[in-house]
Amino acid sequence: MQRHTPTYFIQWAALVLGCFFVLTACENDQKEVDSLFTRKVMMEEAKNIESYLSEKGIVKAKLTAPFMLRRPVDSAYMEFPRSLHVDFYDSTSRIESILDARYAKYYQFENKVLLKDSVVVINMINGDTLRTSELWWDQNKQEFYTTAPARIHQRTQAMFARKGLRAAQNLSWKEFNEASGTFQTNDSTFMQ
Repeated sequence: MQRHTPTYFIQWAALVLGCFFVLTACENDQKEVDSLFTRKVMMEEAKNIESYLSEKGIVKAKLTAPFMLRRPVDSAYMEFPRSLHVDFYDSTSRIESILDARYAKYYQFENKVLLKDSVVVINMINGDTLRTSELWWDQNKQEFYTTAPARIHQRTQAMFARKGLRAAQNLSWKEFNEASGTFQTNDSTFMQ
């Protein structure tokens, strides 16, 4: 009769337990397996945003916002769901105009910003004020445009563009689509 040592029993018990764990470990929930291979879009959050836009070392604009979401997908964008404020500077670093909106979405590769909900642009030098519900800001062209109704108030007149407008970032020029309003002109500008 052969005598079994305690080492033999330990090895045998380890083998049996190992097979048990392998058999139970191979059973996975299909949802868990599928979740390992699904594409997840990352989202970054930031608070108390302060960002500067510069060109050739000269600050052109300063953006501030309380909250930002950044989605780095194929067409990356940043979203400002809790408001946004922008100060635009002239060549002497003086604030030339300001912009406020309750919502904004910046399309990174296009350098365009969609502004929505109570959009206001004010020229700080002459007081011209643009108000609309939706406005695009093209950073490359340094201009605004919209197809939504828009109003411009100046010191001497008010204009309403029923089908939108295009304007310089500092409101120095404006093109209206179906405009109406009160206009003050010099008598010499009318044809006789």
